[in-house]
Amino acid sequence: MAHSLVPVTPRGPGVAAAALVLVLTLGTLAAVGWRAEWGGGLAPADWAAVRFTLVQAFLSALLSVLLAIPVARALARRGFYGRDLLITLLGAPFLLPVIVAVLGLLAIFGRGGLLNDGLVWLGFQPVSIFGLHGVVLAHVFFNMPLAVRFILQGWLSIPAERFRLAASLNAPVGRLLEWPMLRSVVPSTFLVIFLICLTSFAVALTMGGGPRATTVELAIYQAVRFDFDLGRAALLACIQFGLCVLAAALAWRVTGNDPIGAGMDRVVQRWDLPRPVLDYTVIVMAGLFLLLPLGMIVVRGLPAFADMPATVWVAAFRSLCVAIGSAVLCVLMALALALRGGVMVSVIGVMPLAASGLVVGTGAFLIVFPFVRPADVALLVTMFVNATLALPFALRAIAPTVDQINQSYGRLGLALNMRGWTWLRWVVLPRLRRSLGFAAGLAAALSMGDLGVIALFAGQGKETLPLAMYRLMGAYRMETAASAALLLVVLSFALFWICDRWGRGRVEM
Repeated sequence: MAHSLVPVTPRGPGVAAAALVLVLTLGTLAAVGWRAEWGGGLAPADWAAVRFTLVQAFLSALLSVLLAIPVARALARRGFYGRDLLITLLGAPFLLPVIVAVLGLLAIFGRGGLLNDGLVWLGFQPVSIFGLHGVVLAHVFFNMPLAVRFILQGWLSIPAERFRLAASLNAPVGRLLEWPMLRSVVPSTFLVIFLICLTSFAVALTMGGGPRATTVELAIYQAVRFDFDLGRAALLACIQFGLCVLAAALAWRVTGNDPIGAGMDRVVQRWDLPRPVLDYTVIVMAGLFLLLPLGMIVVRGLPAFADMPATVWVAAFRSLCVAIGSAVLCVLMALALALRGGVMVSVIGVMPLAASGLVVGTGAFLIVFPFVRPADVALLVTMFVNATLALPFALRAIAPTVDQINQSYGRLGLALNMRGWTWLRWVVLPRLRRSLGFAAGLAAALSMGDLGVIALFAGQGKETLPLAMYRLMGAYRMETAASAALLLVVLSFALFWICDRWGRGRVEM
């Protein structure tokens, strides 16, 4: 009789976590499909929303990847003071609340932004940022750093021995080494960003230019909040889910191993580095594009920071409660699934990637609507949905460490008859602290800046800080909105730092 090499852990938490994920993904999808008006079909405006969604996602992903390639190449080729800090800052837009970044972009490219002020001073007509080009610009701001990180990792994975061999043969590095790496990394990077842009709601809500710049998610929001046409919203949600599943399947299909192979971890020495000015120019331009909008948030937000209305501080407290609850729930779910293990758990853990927040929110709205007022459970539903949507990232941080612990200490734990809570308390949790802290910080930061589900559910008395900030922007109170944005940035990064710092602290046994 075969025995597991992993000490027995309770099955109940893993089953409960898997059931919750299934309810919030497939369950909400079933509710959406049940309510969808299949016979009526799509109106011309709905087809236009589908086309715009695909076009903006394609252009955003294409430009993000094309602009990321020279930046990643320059960072891989050049060493300079502050390089590691700059690479670390490239991850900031992923944690940055979308609505904050949009306000920063408006401070640069908006009607009263630096660009238009300069154009008017030079005697030219101002330009409008709203519409397709504005949506694409915002998506490139968010996703180009992500593409840089992916492609830079591919560049750094090329072994030093390959460069030495190319140098000895006087062979072209670009054709023999860099181009095969790009063919391996770029397709999956493009599809991942395409999927992210498909599910981007806040960007389209703030940067869209009317009916001709409406995404499917924005059409869902309008159908629920303004028209209260739940059947049409459900049909659009099914279409959005189908688009996300197709993009996720393609991304998974094209993701493969690097064909270049491994090396001896030697330091890469390059001889083919002419024209350093071009590389440094690319790095400086990318840094300005990413950091200047954030600097404008600080400059415009500080003067009115102490004079923000009490409603903003109350909304910030609600956001903190939702973010902390979402982080705790997300980490518990990820830990339960990681301990349960298995192929099915891995599949369940990545299912939220194919479900956008608006689709899940629409399904949850349809489920709770016959029983309670959606506004009464707005914060609770937002917490559960945000925890589920952050689950794939948390599971990716926790599951490999759990597998390593089981492989290293599983036999010893069985020999000592350590099972259940004893195994978790003395072996797993102390060695998992770093991963738990990172996962909790990431989930909290993502939940803190979410402007998706809460927009469907919340009334005037249930708004979170991102929603309060959006309403301030809609009322043209831009100074107060900038102060709220600065507060949102501080709270988001503070939550991530506190959780990550806890994870890196000394473990007391």
